[in-house]
Amino acid sequence: MFDEREKIALFIDGANLYATAKALGFDIDYRRLLKEFSAKGYLLRALYYTALAEDQEYSSIRPLIDWLDYNGYKVVTKPTKEFFDSTGRRKVKGSMDIELAVDAMELSEHVDHIVLFSGDGDFRSLVEAIQRKGRKVSVVSTLQTQPAMVADELRRQADHFIDLANLSGRISRDPTERPVRASDRPSATDEA
Repeated sequence: MFDEREKIALFIDGANLYATAKALGFDIDYRRLLKEFSAKGYLLRALYYTALAEDQEYSSIRPLIDWLDYNGYKVVTKPTKEFFDSTGRRKVKGSMDIELAVDAMELSEHVDHIVLFSGDGDFRSLVEAIQRKGRKVSVVSTLQTQPAMVADELRRQADHFIDLANLSGRISRDPTERPVRASDRPSATDEA
């Protein structure tokens, strides 16, 4: 599936990968994920795509974005858009599909193998276009959930399908390694 002489690029649909890992019951250790794919060839780029709400003082995803940015990932973000649907309900939209597709097409000129972390069927035509350029495309998602997190047409178009469930033992975060937050540390009065 992989050749150690290949130049590899990872394209991570952040929201999709997060939902898939949660459905499988584990958290991703992004350092271990980089190490896993660095061992498969020359890892040229690892790109992580996510939309961010600009109006929030604190976003739960901000620490992850900052960590990724300083630890070998190129983070691509854009602000979410808020709108009201026909029934008057507030909706938030933040698709990064176009940004990911444009970057993948541009970078495909410089790599041998693209690994797409998404199950979104909208990416089928992107995978096909990259394959027409003579590049291999692997898709990472899962069939282990009900319903499956990967669109059948995307899985069939890919050169290789990697089930995230099969990677979980090598890329999942060990819950005992979670950093201790200041609020969880015992205070001097607790130790007395």
